[in-house]
Amino acid sequence: MKRAIVRVVGALVLLAALVYAGDYLLVRFKIPKSREPFSSVTIQPYYAIHQKNGKTEFDYAQPQTQVCVQSLFPHFGYDPCWYVKRHTDKRIDI
Repeated sequence: MKRAIVRVVGALVLLAALVYAGDYLLVRFKIPKSREPFSSVTIQPYYAIHQKNGKTEFDYAQPQTQVCVQSLFPHFGYDPCWYVKRHTDKRIDI
């Protein structure tokens, strides 16, 4: 039984490594050639200013453009676009 669990865990780790490597190669070598590996998303940052009386004041800043990568996992220091598109508000605590 222990041997079967070790094999299943090993297979899952190998599968995850193959998926990550394939995802990296698709982005690195622009496969397919017609697809751009990078995109940009507009982010709305806002400041959460904590006051002495326990309340919080919110001030909105100018929208910013954030570069993202068209992949399943983060690559080259950029978050994947599917994640960035779901998190368009950026809270900055002061």
